[in-house]
Amino acid sequence: MTTTETIEQTVYAHEHAPRLPLAEHLPEFYRAMIRLETAAAKDIDPTLYHLIKLRASQVNRCAFCIDMHSKDALAEGESVERIVQLAAWEESRHFYTERELAALALTEAVTVLTDGFVPDEVYARAAAHFDETELAQVIAAIVTINAWNRIGVTTRMTPGHYTPKSAS
Repeated sequence: MTTTETIEQTVYAHEHAPRLPLAEHLPEFYRAMIRLETAAAKDIDPTLYHLIKLRASQVNRCAFCIDMHSKDALAEGESVERIVQLAAWEESRHFYTERELAALALTEAVTVLTDGFVPDEVYARAAAHFDETELAQVIAAIVTINAWNRIGVTTRMTPGHYTPKSAS
């Protein structure tokens, strides 16, 4: 490189600061959320659990949770391709099993609640792929990640600094 050449540097936007460290102000509530997460994760397929958490986080636009759950899924062996395609899962159906597709449809229906309820056809499709206990686990996973997403977007948790446990 000659002295007349310039080095271009990419300047990224300013990283916002978190609004409120909820865990510091309400440690009992935060511990209860951790217990809820532990109960929701028990006995559910980890691959499915990651897809549910990641898709709800995408819908809710929770950047912190998208960062966290993408990294966790990758650390546990999920493919980059399936993670990337998850944002357009309805058009990328061939990347997922019918069971996963049913769970993703239910995840979106519970997360958005546009009509104020989960459509019967979405629930029936999920019920056709999961027994009642498994369906209860899927619902618990959806409810839990939605609670976390609301905490993340409200307190403006900052993405980019999370390291998965299995990667540390």
